[in-house]
Amino acid sequence: MRQGDNQAIPVYEALQYTKTENLGVKCSLCNHRCAIAEGKHGICGVRHNIGGTLYAMTYGKVSSEAVDPIEKKPLFHYMPGTLSYSLGGVGCNFRCAHCQNWHISQATLESAFLRNLSPEEGVNRALSSGSASISWTYNEPTIWHEYALEMGNLARKKGLGTVYVTNGYITEEALLEISSMLRAYRVDLKAYTDDFYRKTCKARLQPVLDSAVKAKELGMHIETVTLVIPGLNDNIEEMEGLIRWVIDHLGPETPMHFSRFHPDYKMTDRGATPVATLEKIYSRAKELGLKFPYLGNVYNHRYENTFCPSCGTVLIERQGFSSRMRMLDGSQCRQCGEKIELVTDAG
Repeated sequence: MRQGDNQAIPVYEALQYTKTENLGVKCSLCNHRCAIAEGKHGICGVRHNIGGTLYAMTYGKVSSEAVDPIEKKPLFHYMPGTLSYSLGGVGCNFRCAHCQNWHISQATLESAFLRNLSPEEGVNRALSSGSASISWTYNEPTIWHEYALEMGNLARKKGLGTVYVTNGYITEEALLEISSMLRAYRVDLKAYTDDFYRKTCKARLQPVLDSAVKAKELGMHIETVTLVIPGLNDNIEEMEGLIRWVIDHLGPETPMHFSRFHPDYKMTDRGATPVATLEKIYSRAKELGLKFPYLGNVYNHRYENTFCPSCGTVLIERQGFSSRMRMLDGSQCRQCGEKIELVTDAG
């Protein structure tokens, strides 16, 4: 069963739910904690209540498959310079107006083109591709919980790294369940106001912050991404608050990526983020004590490079999604001996 991508994947009962009265269920996978009536589905669109049992309808069903540089996630301190076998499904528990992958995140099971891929075959493909890790990405991996968990456990036994590219809305209990297999947690911190989350994403801020702290406590490698949107979350005081929060709760060595917005999906009423705005945020982050700020979606900018926080030497030089090690001996600066927080193998 589930030995190849040409075979049918069976209907798979979900984890992380409880049964309630009148054939209802309560999902505990993400912080929406949907109460789902019989015959209905959760906000994510892919977890269905059929006869009082919750089913993970996208288990083993893949919309997107690629071999990406790990830097594309973006992850700059997790096995830099390696490839990551990357999978996406359909659905999302957010409704971001600016989503750049809306064609799959907002797709339905009926409208999307999906093909079967068993966990075993996914691991085999990752290994044959020369990838050092598997990433669940492109749409929200939290809602692929059972599939990622099974594939991730197999991947770890084969020496592969494991990556979530996530909006961070996973519950503590679901995060605990995947913690034995998940090694890197690349989380979006979309803004530092609950108002932004409620209006733009149809979610809340605090659960995202709480999950990031829990992932750190569980030993996962953390990197954050904030898409800087003109007029919505580019206020420098707000950005300072977010940077201070990361330093205080995740540590000053946490890589923070500040990425350039471009108009997409339902948010075409504003232009791309001025590069000067991003550079101002980068400089302020350094002043506040963040060791590794980065800019994103700004091709061939020097602030994509990794600098030694002690002596300023360029340690990793990047161009697009390619990287070149320059002044590193393992995880130490060759110039001054400073230890750099890097994950260099799947561990």
